[in-house]
Amino acid sequence: MNKASKYLSCCVVFVLVFTFMFLGVSTLLPNRCYAMQTSAKACAVIESKTGRVLFSKNHNQKLAMASTTKIMTAITAIEHCKDLDEKFVVSKKAIGVPGTSLYLREGDEYSTKDLLYALMLISGNDASVAIAEHVGGSTSEFVTLMNELAKKIGVKNTHFANTHGLDADGHYTTAYDLAKITAYALENDTFREIVSTKNTKIVNGKGENRYLRNKNKLLFTLEDCIGVKTGFTDDAGRCLVSAVDKDGMKLVCVVLNCGPMFEESATLLKTCANLYKLYDLTELYDYERKILVLNGSKDIASIGTKEKFVYPLTEKEKADLKFVYDYSKEIEAPMKKGAEIGKTEIFLGNDLLFSEKIYTIEDIKPKSLLQRMKDFFAEW
Repeated sequence: MNKASKYLSCCVVFVLVFTFMFLGVSTLLPNRCYAMQTSAKACAVIESKTGRVLFSKNHNQKLAMASTTKIMTAITAIEHCKDLDEKFVVSKKAIGVPGTSLYLREGDEYSTKDLLYALMLISGNDASVAIAEHVGGSTSEFVTLMNELAKKIGVKNTHFANTHGLDADGHYTTAYDLAKITAYALENDTFREIVSTKNTKIVNGKGENRYLRNKNKLLFTLEDCIGVKTGFTDDAGRCLVSAVDKDGMKLVCVVLNCGPMFEESATLLKTCANLYKLYDLTELYDYERKILVLNGSKDIASIGTKEKFVYPLTEKEKADLKFVYDYSKEIEAPMKKGAEIGKTEIFLGNDLLFSEKIYTIEDIKPKSLLQRMKDFFAEW
């Protein structure tokens, strides 16, 4: 065999080995959480309904958030504005705000809703100040409302110092907190409508049209994407909050200081959407739904639970669930419908996911006089 043949043979072997290794690894990746990774400084992917963290990296680290701040600006305005469609004159303080801009002019008239589109689609910093002045009376008062809402949502490592996200002392969040804020905001129909809009037109009081195109590329490239917001400053780097709604499961992804923010967010969302599904774990109960009754008009009574518990799980986690049932095997009549007789618990590993009471689901009456007489003579 000449040198050329040997070289060609080696190349073929190398290609076959590499292909085998690649295919072997790629078949494992979709079923392994550890296959996910990101270059972001901090990241969190959560399931919106339960708040479960599906993937994270430094998710509790306090960082600058850039224009993802506007998620809180928008939901605060929506919750505190009496009429989103009423037009108002833009405050002078909103003119010439640094950074990305709608280029508002003194005397412009817009509705709050129109400016919310400018805020969330093209990230208008001037729009954020105009909204704050109108809804809160002043920017400082509006920022106070933002921080109050953050407390209501239950985030612990976030503080807002402005409405637009330009770098400032005391203006920070975490990937996890921002994901929770976004999950909360997405429950609002108006917010969700705005952040999922790709293109729109707004009209000022003079009848002048402004055409807006959403800066969030994932709305155009990622199936089931429903928003949410981009951001960039020197301190924060490139930031993105994105979300998908697929098969009834809403996922929120936050990447802070991430160069390839669109690409990595898309990968994280698609991977989590494939790995996890929402299950009503109460549908997996397998305890006996009948119980023995002592001294009752019937020997058997029906029992059950009242609540549902929906939770995101991988297939492996679902198989590893442990159900614990703690209730008596018999009860004494009489007993009313809805009486507590025990409880159920659902564990994933050592973690208690859910617990609820077991109840009687019918009235349990005592034996009648005739039944007691028959029992007496039968024993006698």
